[in-house]
Amino acid sequence: MKLPRRNFLHLATGAAALPAVSRIAWAQNYPTRPVRIIAATAPGGLPDILARLIAPWLSGRLGQQFVIDNRPGGGGNIGTEAVVRSPADGYTLLLCGTFNAINATLYDKLNFDFIRDIAPVAGIMRVPEVMVVNPSVPAQTVPEFIAYAKANPGKINLGSGGIGTPGHVDGELFKMMAGVELVHVPYRGGGPVMTDLLGGQVHVLFGSTSLTIEQIRAGKLRPLAVTTATRWEGLPDLPTVSEFLPGYEASAWSGVGAPRNTPAKIIDTLNKEINAALADPTMKARLADLGGTVLTGSPADFGKLIADETEKRGKVIRAANIKPEG
Repeated sequence: MKLPRRNFLHLATGAAALPAVSRIAWAQNYPTRPVRIIAATAPGGLPDILARLIAPWLSGRLGQQFVIDNRPGGGGNIGTEAVVRSPADGYTLLLCGTFNAINATLYDKLNFDFIRDIAPVAGIMRVPEVMVVNPSVPAQTVPEFIAYAKANPGKINLGSGGIGTPGHVDGELFKMMAGVELVHVPYRGGGPVMTDLLGGQVHVLFGSTSLTIEQIRAGKLRPLAVTTATRWEGLPDLPTVSEFLPGYEASAWSGVGAPRNTPAKIIDTLNKEINAALADPTMKARLADLGGTVLTGSPADFGKLIADETEKRGKVIRAANIKPEG
C-alpha cells in the first residue's frame, strides 16, 4: 500500500520522536528499578566507602535500591569504562574521583575520554592531603624541609601509594615548585607506605588526612603543612604549603558521574538528592570523620572542577614524565 506523502511524513516524524518521548518518560518516572553505582576500587577503598554512604540515602529518597558494584583494576579505568559502555538511562552510575583526572594524561591509550564520555552529576567530598615527615627528618617547617632537601639532593625518599596516585602527583608538583630533588618510592597502597614511613625507610609523604591523622595525633609523624589552598579545620594551626610556595594547591575529590547523554532530568534529580545528603548533619559528620569536606554544587560546577583538575594534573604528569606501571 502506498501512503500519501503527507501521511508518510507525519508517521516518519512521529517515529523519529519516539526515542525522545521514551527518554522523557524514563526521566519523569526515574527510577523504576534498582540503580548500580560502580566503584572502581575493591571494597574498602575510598570510592567504595563513599558509594556505601550515599547509596542508602538515595535508596530512601528515591524509592529504589542503589546497589554497589565493585570493579577494581587498571587504576580505576576498568570500572570507568564499564560505566562509559552502559546505557545512558541513569541506571548505572560511577563513583569517580581524582584518579580519573590523573588517568586522562597518565595513560596514553584509553578506550574512552573521561571528560567527553562521563556526564558530571554531583560532587561529594574533597579531601586535603598532609605533608608529613618521619620525626628523624630535621625539619619543623616547609622552608626548613626545602633547605634540608637542597642540602641533601637525592637522599630523601618521597613515598606514595603507587605511581600516578594523588600523593605521587602532588609530591612531584612540590618537587617542581620547590626546586628539590626527592627520590620517589612507590608502594602498593597507603598501608605499606605508612609502615615504611613510620620505620624511617621513607622520609616524606603527601598523604590523605584519613591516612595520616591518627599517626599525627599519636605524635608518630610530624605534619608540616596541608596541601589545600586554605587551612584544614581538622588541624587548624597547621599552615598550607601555599603559604610558603604561592600557588601550590592539591586535594583529592570524589563525586558521581553517569554515561554521556543521560537525560538532564535524571542528572538534576540525582544532583538534588546528593546535595540534600551533603546538607544532612549526620552525613557531613561522617565525611568529616574520613578527613573530608562536602563538595556541593550543580552538575556544571562539578564538570568545571573535573576539567580544571584534569588540566592541572596533566601538566604535572607531562612535566615529570610520569608513566604508569607495566
